[in-house]
Amino acid sequence: MEERKHIDVVAGAILRDGKVFGACRSYGAYAGTWEFAGGKVEPGETDAAALVREMQEELGVMVIVEELLGTVDHDYPEYHMNMRLYLCRLAAGEPQLRVHSEGRWLGRADLYSVPWFAADMDLIRKIEPRLR
Repeated sequence: MEERKHIDVVAGAILRDGKVFGACRSYGAYAGTWEFAGGKVEPGETDAAALVREMQEELGVMVIVEELLGTVDHDYPEYHMNMRLYLCRLAAGEPQLRVHSEGRWLGRADLYSVPWFAADMDLIRKIEPRLR
């Protein structure tokens, strides 16, 4: 039996004014699905360093990584993913869409108005109480 590919990722829930920033993936098999920006942790990289790097690459912002909100393991058809979601706040810049087709500040009323990745749903429920 072939071993599944495993990816280790971090993502950031940027909170501001009672809203969280979500972004719509613009490429690949999951184009059109919403996510929290982030990406793979490189060998030897801490979660915080990976998240700061990924936020700069994907959104052009500097973030301060705060607390770990939660961890999720999820099986996609192509791979198994372990993702850790951290609360973040902006230190510099406004989100720019470099790899996403759309981005939006979402409050409690519209948090579920976009099609999130299946793996994100449990973590979204943990963010919801922090939103207005």
